[in-house]
Amino acid sequence: MARLEDLPAWSAPASAASASLPVRWPAAVTREWAWGGSSGRGVRVCIVDSGVDAGHPLVAGVEGAVAVEKDAEGNPVVVEDAAGDVAGHGTACAAIVRAIAPNCGVHSVRVLGEQATGSGRALLAGLRWAVQHGFDVVNMSLSTTRRQFAEALYEIADEAYFARTLLVASAHNMAVESYPWRFSSVVSVGSHERADPLEFHYNPRPPVEFFARGVDVEVAWLGGETITATGNSFATAHMSGICALILAKHPGLTPFELKSLLYLTASNVGASAA
Repeated sequence: MARLEDLPAWSAPASAASASLPVRWPAAVTREWAWGGSSGRGVRVCIVDSGVDAGHPLVAGVEGAVAVEKDAEGNPVVVEDAAGDVAGHGTACAAIVRAIAPNCGVHSVRVLGEQATGSGRALLAGLRWAVQHGFDVVNMSLSTTRRQFAEALYEIADEAYFARTLLVASAHNMAVESYPWRFSSVVSVGSHERADPLEFHYNPRPPVEFFARGVDVEVAWLGGETITATGNSFATAHMSGICALILAKHPGLTPFELKSLLYLTASNVGASAA
């Protein structure tokens, strides 16, 4: 049998294939096995968005909040965030995650300003910070259409994938090409119109992988209020919450395994009905 030092780089001896895995999968995967009884406890979810209103009753606090701002030379820097949400969008997403996984830890990285607009450089800096700090799930209910940022976003998305940080990214609401949702390393999400927050569908025709609730959703907003809104942003937050439930029950899952589990428990795939 070959020794490790005799094998090409990035290879392993046959004995490595018998290494025990942290999660033992059943013969038939069900939603009960996947997340039954889970509340998201122990899972850290990062909302990369317009900030989060920690005082909103549907958010019920955040464990940490930073913002991307410009330094004296105009370069993006990550600082402690004292402003909270400046547009409402991040609060809406955080509250959806909290509703599904009530005991998960919610963190905020503010990269958007008023009117939920921002720069590609701020997005890169905020996402890079989130990945470097090892969050379990990063909710990205935003994207950029600027091609010049695609390569850097691709590298960060791959870094997250190998570090076991799951990026859940919103498809653009219009039929345009944007990033990072088009990358295969992320969980990409579009909307369906059903009312069940745990109903999601696998899409066999990528680049969108899953559809979740995103039409006429009552969401948290600024000033402690709620509004009714539609968009892939809110479908993405639903998927992030479901992922938090799964990871709390099966903390050893890799992004690849979690994607596989989402497929097997999707509402249009047989195992979900068991």
